[in-house]
Amino acid sequence: MTFKVPEDIVLCLNEAGGKAFLERIWNRKAAYSCVIGNTETAKIPGVSAAGANPDATDFTPAADMELLYFGRCKCIDGVPITPDGIPTPGIITMSALKLAPMPVFIVNGGVRVRPHTPYVEVDGTAGDDIRTGKAVKGAEKAYDRAVVAGKQLARTVDYLVVGESIPGGTTTALGVLTAMGYNANGKVASTFPVNPHDLKAKVVAEGLKACGCSPGMLKNDAMAAVQAVGDPMMAPAAGLIAGAAESIPVLMAGGTQMAAVLAIIKSMDDTVMDNLALGTTRWITEDKASDLRDLVRQIGNVPVLSAKLNFSLSRYDGLKIFETGLVKEGVGAGGSTIAAIASSGGKVTCRSMLDEIEKNYARLVSRR
Repeated sequence: MTFKVPEDIVLCLNEAGGKAFLERIWNRKAAYSCVIGNTETAKIPGVSAAGANPDATDFTPAADMELLYFGRCKCIDGVPITPDGIPTPGIITMSALKLAPMPVFIVNGGVRVRPHTPYVEVDGTAGDDIRTGKAVKGAEKAYDRAVVAGKQLARTVDYLVVGESIPGGTTTALGVLTAMGYNANGKVASTFPVNPHDLKAKVVAEGLKACGCSPGMLKNDAMAAVQAVGDPMMAPAAGLIAGAAESIPVLMAGGTQMAAVLAIIKSMDDTVMDNLALGTTRWITEDKASDLRDLVRQIGNVPVLSAKLNFSLSRYDGLKIFETGLVKEGVGAGGSTIAAIASSGGKVTCRSMLDEIEKNYARLVSRR
């Protein structure tokens, strides 16, 4: 019987490869992993909306992980919100993991506030402002340790879903992609409805100047690019994915930040590229102010899938506002939704996801 792609998943790039990838993971056992980190880049005014204010971004990754483990946050009251009061996309991921239970594994790439959860330590440290040209320390060590973790994790499941939580990550993604010679200007996404492309480009240009690099100079040295203008999520995420993808399919759960991780993987170990797909939300793939498809197309023939989540019919204004372009993606929201649909053999749908998300929203946000 020919496999049919469900209506709730859109094949956005390399459709044949995307369909084949979905067929491989359909009705299979998954694990979800999230790589977390902090970067001072997120505190540059106007760069990130992943926190009520710039200093609050230090708490966002830890709070996101607590939400996944416990259904509530411990390091903060309530849940991570944008300055406009919009909740973390971690609510989407938490809902997916409730509907299609998967084991959760956290990798600490380098955070300032540690979550009250178990996590894998790769000896990373929180990142500096990329305008210094010295954004990350010990990237290669973190990558190597994460490769080992990925290989071990691959022994326990049929496929792996890998997300991220690091405020400011689209600016550092632009930095690494630019340093490695990809045309990324105006193509990375944003948590804001109006994407501050000019600010991001200015920040990246300052960082490249500070490290004495020009665009493309670090094409063959991904770890140097990360250390100069990246963030502490990138190297361990790339290592975890590459290690696992040696033996099982890996769904990279995220938007344009995962394009930067994909570029690092290609540079470090291009033999695993055929075992990868990128899964995101329709808010990213329909975003007119970014271009995930082109970024991935420049890197390799990796499928891009999107979950057709739609909050326009939600009972809650705080969820409806996702449709205006706020937030869009994070904590593996789109990829975890795709995995929930696939792992359940299609029993989970975007409609049942919205029902679960609304239940969790009501419990966590509207009654605070």
